Amino acid sequence: MTKVDQFESVFRAADKTPFRYRPVDVESVLVVSDRPESEARDYGERVRSFLGALDRGENVRWQTVHGGQFDSVPDLLELVERERPGLVCTYRHLHSESWQWPYTLGEYIDVLTQATTTPVLVLPHPNRPPERAITDTDRVVAMTDHLVGDDRLVNWAARVTANGGRLALANVEDEVTFARFIDVIAKIPSIDTDGAREGIRDRLVRDAHDYIASCVRGLAEAGLPLEVVEVLAHGHHLAEYLRIVEEHDADLLVMNTKDEDQLAMHGLAYPLAIEVRSIPLLLL
Repeated sequence: MTKVDQFESVFRAADKTPFRYRPVDVESVLVVSDRPESEARDYGERVRSFLGALDRGENVRWQTVHGGQFDSVPDLLELVERERPGLVCTYRHLHSESWQWPYTLGEYIDVLTQATTTPVLVLPHPNRPPERAITDTDRVVAMTDHLVGDDRLVNWAARVTANGGRLALANVEDEVTFARFIDVIAKIPSIDTDGAREGIRDRLVRDAHDYIASCVRGLAEAGLPLEVVEVLAHGHHLAEYLRIVEEHDADLLVMNTKDEDQLAMHGLAYPLAIEVRSIPLLLL
């Protein structure tokens, strides 16, 4: 490595990506149910209680849609487009009997999460007895495979964390992908494989740590009443995600689902949404 290369590497390492706090403004929330009007109204009140953090110092408009107001996916999309809420809240297997099977989210959720830019809170189906009480958002986990620079994910997660609650920011590096790149490096004689393995792993961890540290500072400076904790992990993505959700006893999991290059959900979002059925998911 030349001295110029060394200088460039040092310069790039010092160029850290800072977190930028931007308050998430949620003016209205649309709660969608397939139940009769009175049951839907009761359900809407329970969702509002669960998301008490949204009413923190703001006048949020809550509206509930019952089953008689739509009977197709286009109807629901038109309704969402007309109301333009800041957040849609609903549950798995809307207008479907497939809630008895754990293999899908249902066609309404599949389309809603991809055909609109509105974040969607997906809760367990009302017919399925909850494995745990869904009462508040005291413990929120925001998780991705590349947290650095993902200000939107962090800002949304902070917005829905209850006062005095704990927000875990999790960065999970895929060990399978890492091992594949190291295997390629091992075939290049001019690169020290052991040094590359340790250097790359250390760099990934350090970058994520530095970004989370800036999140802690930024959210504290904004005066948000919550505790922020760091979670850095390597391993099989799905297994690690499930472990972290359980380990942190999460009330809510926040994750990205949009992918500019494809129509389907981003990365592991869909299989994770299928596996994590006992707690609500905020899909951005």
